[in-house]
Amino acid sequence: MSSYLCSTPEERQEMLSELGMKSMDDLYADVPREVMIQGPLDLPNPKSELEIRRTMESLADQNVRFRTILRGAGAERHYIPAAVTRITSNEILVTAYTPYQAEVSQGILQSIFEYQTMICELTGMDVSNASVYDGGTAAAEAAAMCRDRKRTKVLVSETAHPDAVAVIKTYCYGSNTEVVMVPAKDGVTDLDALKSLLADDSACFYVQQPNFYGMLEDGDALGEAVHAAGAKYIMGVNPATLGLLKTPREYGADVAVGEAQPLGMPLSWGGPYLGFMACTSAMMRKLPGRIVGETTDDKGERAFVLTMQAREQHIRREKASSNICSNQALCALTASVYLAEMGPAGLAEVSQQCYDKAHYLASELCRIDGVELVHKGEFFHEFVTTLPDAGRVLNVLEVNGILGGLPVKDGVLWCVTEFCTKADLDEAVAIIKEAYGE
Repeated sequence: MSSYLCSTPEERQEMLSELGMKSMDDLYADVPREVMIQGPLDLPNPKSELEIRRTMESLADQNVRFRTILRGAGAERHYIPAAVTRITSNEILVTAYTPYQAEVSQGILQSIFEYQTMICELTGMDVSNASVYDGGTAAAEAAAMCRDRKRTKVLVSETAHPDAVAVIKTYCYGSNTEVVMVPAKDGVTDLDALKSLLADDSACFYVQQPNFYGMLEDGDALGEAVHAAGAKYIMGVNPATLGLLKTPREYGADVAVGEAQPLGMPLSWGGPYLGFMACTSAMMRKLPGRIVGETTDDKGERAFVLTMQAREQHIRREKASSNICSNQALCALTASVYLAEMGPAGLAEVSQQCYDKAHYLASELCRIDGVELVHKGEFFHEFVTTLPDAGRVLNVLEVNGILGGLPVKDGVLWCVTEFCTKADLDEAVAIIKEAYGE
């Protein structure tokens, strides 16, 4: 960081003298000699700045960059306003950690408080935590929130993201909690199957809206069935869709979770990303991680505090609902800046463009012989089509700088965001037609 100044030899010696030591070796006097490194490390010879730059650039050139990306499945390419990157790269804001000394970290706490407020506005829920590691973690932590002594089964829709399902299963394995998968029908959760699986020992049901295949679930009917059985309703949502879709609260969800990567975070070859969690006030005391609250200091001025920390570091382990000890502070700040920059109208425009462009691509693809939608219901900005000889066609797209959809069980899962232009979509369709000899 630009403000970093290393200590001088004189300053280091002064610090050693204060400790009653003569050299750095004295700091390790209690470490057995046999475990100490003897002699210099076997490292390459040092390089000049120019040599290092060339080495790093040659490594970076091995990354494949696509002009057009038509793949989502949990990580999407959205437009990020320049202001978002500029603000969040300010060195006074660059931290990935939540402060332990809240009284001297008011700036970071305020940024988290603003993030929590925006997540509540986005989801319609009453309270949000300071974020968790990613969307899968958020889903698993939500399931843990809902478990109690009498209700020990977690129901999960088969239409949820496979990665989120895997994390939920990992969490539940560690806590001896049974996971029951609810089958899909026509690309969405089978409502009748859900009703038949719900029982007195069902703790919660997790579903995504839109689901992994891009389909829109009947969120109202699913929620009514879950609540009728006395279980909690967890809805995973893509924040990029909330400019148009109903909020989780409007669907009746008790807990709303999701992956916030679409809110200003680049793909970055897989992360870091951001998991958000929000819930109703009735579930607040079970919300994991950290919650930043607003108060006043001894001068009557606005101040921020860490509060409601239901994790094992602060309460007895057997009563803790989570061992989440940190949050994605910089990613949460990025989401806040993005939402502030876009505003409600901007987010609505993103959602509308994603929806319209995805439906345009779907209609154009379905004009090609052998290509058709696998699921006939309503979708948002992802959809599955058949694609004969998919491997070859996707390779042809890749050669032309286009990352095509993700091969899935019944076809190819496509994703379109506002980043794609009509020309990009027309080019992709033309290349596919050429690959089929049309």
